Amino acid sequence: MAEAVKVPQSCILFATADWDEPYWTNKQHCAQSIAALGTQVLYVESVGLRSPKAGSAKDWGRLWNRLYKGLESLILGARERAPRIYVLSPLLIPAGHRRPWARALNRLLLKAAIARATWQHGFRKPLIWAYHPFMLDVIDGMDCGPLLYHCVDDLAAVPGVDGASFRPAEIALLRRAQVVFATAPALAEHCRQYNSNTHYMPNVVDAEHFGRALEFGPIPADLAAIPEPRLIYHGVLSDFKIDFQLLLDAARLRPGWSWVLIGEEREGQKSPLVAELKTLPNVHFLGYKPYALLPDYLRGMQVGLLPSLINDYTRGMFPMKYYEYLAAGLLVVSTPLDFAREYGEAQGLACGAIPAAFVEAIQTQLDRATSRNKVAGLVGFNTWNARSLRMLAAVEIFDLEGQIA
Repeated sequence: MAEAVKVPQSCILFATADWDEPYWTNKQHCAQSIAALGTQVLYVESVGLRSPKAGSAKDWGRLWNRLYKGLESLILGARERAPRIYVLSPLLIPAGHRRPWARALNRLLLKAAIARATWQHGFRKPLIWAYHPFMLDVIDGMDCGPLLYHCVDDLAAVPGVDGASFRPAEIALLRRAQVVFATAPALAEHCRQYNSNTHYMPNVVDAEHFGRALEFGPIPADLAAIPEPRLIYHGVLSDFKIDFQLLLDAARLRPGWSWVLIGEEREGQKSPLVAELKTLPNVHFLGYKPYALLPDYLRGMQVGLLPSLINDYTRGMFPMKYYEYLAAGLLVVSTPLDFAREYGEAQGLACGAIPAAFVEAIQTQLDRATSRNKVAGLVGFNTWNARSLRMLAAVEIFDLEGQIA
């Protein structure tokens, strides 16, 4: 298929996550997958969508780190951080899109930094791959190819993001983009109101990486000490995404099961429910684990959990962990998110909305007679490489000079 798809010589990817974030997202994975196809990628790190909280040491620490990286980029330019991926840490005023003067200054700074990077690395008519709308005025006047909007979250519903300024900016991006990809049905429905060339493409997985869980190998010592059955959630422990009350009630209903959480609370969060969960003897918080080690931990699990809250943000969410669990050979239990309507027992998924139903769904998955390799086989073509090729094929209705083919 790779030979049949026209691959762009270069791409500027406007991300909402820094390259070296501990929890990788769509942005880093997509950059890596299109670079693997031979495209040079300029990865432009987050422009800062959230304003820092006055009392949050983590928020201010993040801003100082961003300032340091911005100064480094100003001096050294965009550096190659992976094969064919050049990372630009823009020196900008945080959340500058909220004030006209700050937005104008940020536009000048970012345009100059991008012009320098694309000149240094020989970019020609780059494909524009955007994850947020606050880059439209930056590409004005730029000699570039098609504009692709990759909508992976309802960012306006994220706490701390100014939805009043984000919504109209996103609508402008949707109307201007040649093609739009959305990772959840609700997001696709929203985007299609403003751009008819919207494609629903759910999140996918690095199947080779997570498939390592199927190989024979040791279980990490901190996990091996925990009795089976072990139920796993891994990722950021975010109080606007995870239903901690559901987990608390479910863990009390099944004290003989081990509930394992890998990850840390999001920046600035101190959830009393998380604190209460930590008091239960059958709930185990193992902290952050590097991406490279996750397959070793998943090797020792029995069921993967998606205990998501149902709210405005999660309605537009397709959890990356769904296919990660499957690739590792685990059946999955989720709350009834929108994506789950398309999936069911045949796809390794069971759902429960309330504690009793959630526990019943877990018991069902524990009792099911299925091989780990069969579950992993459900991943199919839902890999980063395959999805990137499908996305680039959709872009081919426009040639890479930015004209309708």
